[in-house]
Amino acid sequence: MVLREIVEEVPVFKSIEKKEKFLIVLSALSLRLISLSKATEIMNMSTQTLLEFLDALGVSFSYLEEEDVDLERTW
Repeated sequence: MVLREIVEEVPVFKSIEKKEKFLIVLSALSLRLISLSKATEIMNMSTQTLLEFLDALGVSFSYLEEEDVDLERTW
């Protein structure tokens, strides 16, 4: 599958440009390169809307640091 086909499969936005932007923001969030606040700014969305998109796509997002997640799992 080529990258264009992957981008076209993103169900959230109509334009290819918005789909590409969303995939980049999603990747940056996952890698903790940007904050949720910065992601909402880039996507021009409210925090609640972006979180709803992530939830609808089955993407889990945490405000916690890795150490916090590990600690929480052992409770």
